[in-house]
Amino acid sequence: MSIGQPPRGTRRRRSGPTLRFALGVAAVVAVGIAVTVGVPMLREPGPRPLFQLPVPCGESWQLGTYPGHDDYDVDLFPTGGDSWGRPVLASAAGTVTVSGVNGSLGGRTEQNPQGPRGRGGGYWVKIDHGGRWETQYLHLLEAPMVSVGQQVAAGQQIGLVGSTGNSGAPHLHYEQRRGWQKVEAYFDGLPSGITHDDYEYTVTLTSNNC
Repeated sequence: MSIGQPPRGTRRRRSGPTLRFALGVAAVVAVGIAVTVGVPMLREPGPRPLFQLPVPCGESWQLGTYPGHDDYDVDLFPTGGDSWGRPVLASAAGTVTVSGVNGSLGGRTEQNPQGPRGRGGGYWVKIDHGGRWETQYLHLLEAPMVSVGQQVAAGQQIGLVGSTGNSGAPHLHYEQRRGWQKVEAYFDGLPSGITHDDYEYTVTLTSNNC
């Protein structure tokens, strides 16, 4: 018997019509999935929603960044009172796509503010606002008040300010994204002023999330 040849008396199995049909169906399904998933991602984002500050109406908050924070990332701290447990609101109407833990929680609480840091964003929420726009809310105090797939209204409470994850103090880390890219956050139709992270700086804004 020659190496690489089948033993005498055996027959090679040929690909019949059934196998060719199955392969054809699989190819069509694969193309369909690629079109369904890929084409929407290639579309131009829609107009920017009228995002509002993710905090109650009339409150003034300090928005800041610092070197290494990443461009367009916004940290929010109230200008008066304690940060722990302050309401976090949806910036605009949308659908919750993430609600859970990013990284690990750590052990920083109001009773133990210097406890061990966790990793990542801790308790967090991500909301899809349509037109390939989304917002993210990180370092929440406890499990979010909303669940994946839930429709939320503008100004609806989704969580509480905390210090879970890799957080040095209670605050809200906030992002606006256009497609896959972070962009400068706008509130009530105006740019926030938080752009690059070349140096530490802050701005103060008052919420119109009413």
